[in-house]
Amino acid sequence: MINKSLAALLLIFSFFVSKACSSENNIYKKIDLFGEVLEKINKEYVDEVNQSESMDSAINGLLQSLDPYSAYMSPEIFNEMQTETSGEFGGLGIEVGMESGVVKVISPIDDTPASKAGIKAGDYIVKINNTQVQGKSLSEAVDLMRGPVGSGIELTIRRRGEKKALIFNVIREVIQIKSVKADLLEKNIGYIRLTSFNENSGKQIEREIKKLEKNDSVKSYILDLRNNPGGLLSQAIKISDFFLENGEIVSTKSRKASENRKWFAKKGDLTNGKKLIVLINYGSASASEIVAGALKDHKRAILLGENSYGKGSVQSIIPLKNKGAIRLTVAKYYLPSGKSISEVGVSPDIEIGEENEDFRIKTETDNQLDYAIKLLNG
Repeated sequence: MINKSLAALLLIFSFFVSKACSSENNIYKKIDLFGEVLEKINKEYVDEVNQSESMDSAINGLLQSLDPYSAYMSPEIFNEMQTETSGEFGGLGIEVGMESGVVKVISPIDDTPASKAGIKAGDYIVKINNTQVQGKSLSEAVDLMRGPVGSGIELTIRRRGEKKALIFNVIREVIQIKSVKADLLEKNIGYIRLTSFNENSGKQIEREIKKLEKNDSVKSYILDLRNNPGGLLSQAIKISDFFLENGEIVSTKSRKASENRKWFAKKGDLTNGKKLIVLINYGSASASEIVAGALKDHKRAILLGENSYGKGSVQSIIPLKNKGAIRLTVAKYYLPSGKSISEVGVSPDIEIGEENEDFRIKTETDNQLDYAIKLLNG
């Protein structure tokens, strides 16, 4: 009996070993095949090829085959990215991703050249100056959009609902991100506009809420997250907590169960439970969706506007030996309801387009904000 059991175990073990060896052999065969293809290209392709650039493109292609947000950064691009995270940099002022081989605008940042020119969330950049974007990696396309402050760039854009391509001429500027603006509307509504989730966003919002709370006339709040491309998870958690008394805010699930995490609100709603409307649109992404989703799931706020972008994944920047780095998706966000944000986004309770079609361009009517004000005063 023991011999039979031992024989069975050995058989199972040998099966898995052979499977593992077979899989490993297949990988080595693929690596050999890749080397062969590279050699053929180098010898036979009609034009001379830079093999170093070809390898970079291959690495980037592998990463972008996983999802639109994973990418390779060369040492030069990685160094530039580290400079940009200081909060002041030269550029157009747009958050972009990759979709179907072209650059897609996730969101234009307020008061930047891109937003002033009229570029919108959901626009597809198909040509940069005279260069077609199709076939370029995201890093290559972003590199084409970079340039000296004060220099011009021509973007050819395809937009939903527009039959013809749109041409935008934009002048590059130093981008200074001011993430929080606040105002008192109709003498009784505290209005807070958040344009990104950077290191100081939570402190700035807390300060503005406390200022508004000193005014006894404030009866309700509007939190404007439109065209906010996201940012730091820590700030999304902190800002959600400002409006909640308790409960789960967000959770992340990764490949390793040991790295799954949940974050919860602490007692103390800074607005003392006052009515709250959150404005979202297609340009509201990532951290914006965490805040909007948490407040909706806890029935703490009414969401008004358009369905959000649907970027519900966590990227980690992993440095490489060559002083470059990879941006790799390591986890996904889940709302308190258990729903994933990825590719679905957060849906509004009240769906309203950005502009009133009858007054488009003729007036600067903010249809969503006007409706929110009427709702709170109604």
